[in-house]
Amino acid sequence: MTAGTTDDTPTPQPDFGPVLSRRTLLRGAGAGATALGAGWLLDACSSGLKGGSSGSGKKTITIGFVSPQTGPLAGFALSDNYVVDTIRKSSAFSKGIKVGSKTYDVNIVVADSQSDPNRASQVAKQLITSNKVDMILVTSTPEVTNPVASVCESQGVPCVSTVVPWESWYFGRGAKQGTTFQYTTMFFFGLAEFGKTFIPMWDRIPNNKKVAEMFPNDADGTAFRQGWPPLLQPKGYTGVDGGAYADGTTDYTAMISKFKSEQCEIYVNGPLPPDFNVFWKQAAQQGFKPKLATVAKVLLFPADVVALGDLVINIATDAWWTPTMPYKSSIDGTTAQQLGDNFTQATGKQWVQSLGSTYSLFEVAYNAFTKASDPHDAKDVADKLRTMNYTGMCGALNFGGGPVPGVGIMKPAGVQWKKGTGKFPYDLKIVDNSANPDAPIEGDLEPTNA
Repeated sequence: MTAGTTDDTPTPQPDFGPVLSRRTLLRGAGAGATALGAGWLLDACSSGLKGGSSGSGKKTITIGFVSPQTGPLAGFALSDNYVVDTIRKSSAFSKGIKVGSKTYDVNIVVADSQSDPNRASQVAKQLITSNKVDMILVTSTPEVTNPVASVCESQGVPCVSTVVPWESWYFGRGAKQGTTFQYTTMFFFGLAEFGKTFIPMWDRIPNNKKVAEMFPNDADGTAFRQGWPPLLQPKGYTGVDGGAYADGTTDYTAMISKFKSEQCEIYVNGPLPPDFNVFWKQAAQQGFKPKLATVAKVLLFPADVVALGDLVINIATDAWWTPTMPYKSSIDGTTAQQLGDNFTQATGKQWVQSLGSTYSLFEVAYNAFTKASDPHDAKDVADKLRTMNYTGMCGALNFGGGPVPGVGIMKPAGVQWKKGTGKFPYDLKIVDNSANPDAPIEGDLEPTNA
């Protein structure tokens, strides 16, 4: 098997080692401080027994859904409960999933990982042993997705992950190029797509081609640290690694001094959101002002943006989904714009990218179950996941045509945070569509610092 990219640059194959065993994530950031009971939000509509009968006399498909509803990664899950509620009310799920000649009621059980890898493993095991789930859907960063996927793989339960770079998910779980997970699949994108999104933006801002790199000592940081050099060098850029720091670091003076001494005019990262906010405020105080900042894993959601204030203006990042993208639901035809507008109307909150990716998790599940001969046949359902090819809320996803089997690649767009013109203080605007020509340009790319 050959690692796939969309250009001639080979996809890097990091050596991760034990990336999750050391972590208790950002204890000082309040992980789990507002957890609901034991971290569960249970659907009381069904018994949740695999193959059991609901009150309607129909058989039941039980789907577990794990996301970081509390803790330092909670921004990723801002829209998750809204999406689950929307999916439950959709005719495709509320009227039951038809498999062959039989119709199955659907029970969705939501679990909070509390942004903690150990907790993520625990809730995955409980979903499997107590709720007898037929599939687990999981989202948002390797800290959550990887432990859940590993539990599912070991227990023979189909699992779909998203919002995690595929290298962090695949190599971070110990896979070697050429191997295939049997029960676990995912969709998102990886280093090649980050490069196709960020580098064209760098090229449009005159700079000295020296790139400050802020990569932590975790699964994402390792992937970025090992994956960026092969992308930078052919384009004439030189990376300046700030060092593998621990998650939760509070003083970045040494890193900032290094970036300043090397005269870095471009900045790229992959930290936890609270860590970047600390770094960026210290960078402003200490005079590190790169011409263009392109950030990954952070500033994806309005809550983190508001916390930085106007320091966020013209920081660029990736967008895997926006309401303006020309996509629609494969379940009921809802457009991306309608999904974003409905969320804002129902919650009063600004749209977030995870609306699309979480919605697509349930599209993927629906497609796999409807194509399986028996929704309780884990191997058959997993086989359908690994070979799935469909178009929905996040565009076209081909799980059989990605860089490794069972990985579907999304196409991100380059975006920048701009001063808001409506009810919200800042707006995310598409400024570069080099990696996704489907994405409509909404604003001009401008330097982060003049």
